[in-house]
Amino acid sequence: MTEFVDVVVYGSSGRMGQAVVRAILESDKARLACALVRPGSGLADEPLDRVFGTLPRLVDFSTSLDPDVRCDVLVDFSGPNAFDAALALAVQRRAAFVSGTTGLRDEQRVALERAAQTIPVLWAANFSLGVAMLLRAAKRVAAALPDWDCEILEMHHARKQDAPSGTALALGQAVAESRGTTLPECAVFARIDKTGPRKQGEIGFAVLRGGDVAGEHTVLFSTEGERLEITHRAASRDIFARGALASALWIAHRAPGIYSIDEVLSPAEI
Repeated sequence: MTEFVDVVVYGSSGRMGQAVVRAILESDKARLACALVRPGSGLADEPLDRVFGTLPRLVDFSTSLDPDVRCDVLVDFSGPNAFDAALALAVQRRAAFVSGTTGLRDEQRVALERAAQTIPVLWAANFSLGVAMLLRAAKRVAAALPDWDCEILEMHHARKQDAPSGTALALGQAVAESRGTTLPECAVFARIDKTGPRKQGEIGFAVLRGGDVAGEHTVLFSTEGERLEITHRAASRDIFARGALASALWIAHRAPGIYSIDEVLSPAEI
């Protein structure tokens, strides 16, 4: 008999939240325990059938988690303003916490570390296997070509809130660490009104927004006479949802602590 992992999705009215809910509904290992939406949402107390079609199990979008509902893992794709409540709920229910919410403040990252003392937590800017590979490749190239200029270009849909994306910042941090520095020391987010040549060691960011682009990231290394570009393009949010669900299944019932997406992916996959 299959033992399901009961998953609560926080922020289930958003595009990513709905993609995660869909992945759970299609899974033979996970069970949707609750689909949480913010109070005042147009989906509050509505049946999931309204978004996902006829379902064999009666589940509604809800603004709160019933104390009797089992929660093994809470998956959060809400936003910085809702993140604190999501994390607090996971801690209260002693549930594992998986989050893809970007744009977090320093104090929220500290709260994640504090929560990891009592529950297992996994935060990732991106849950794509391809992006995990992109991060690893960027680190290796940055270390092997320390004198090459590095620029990071990203594009997302018009409704995305944060800029640069969390993934772009993670890529920049990976390059910086490989070169023995930190992102705050070398990042350049705008060159408007700047004159003079590019400074050695800068990591520049360019941000594009438009349409329904799920996510595109390019790490560009250049020097005199040649250029190397490493690009990942996401055609669908489903790839992120599948990665988030895989993370939820992997982290359920683990010991308290901070885990990473790299630990979820087997060496054979990477």
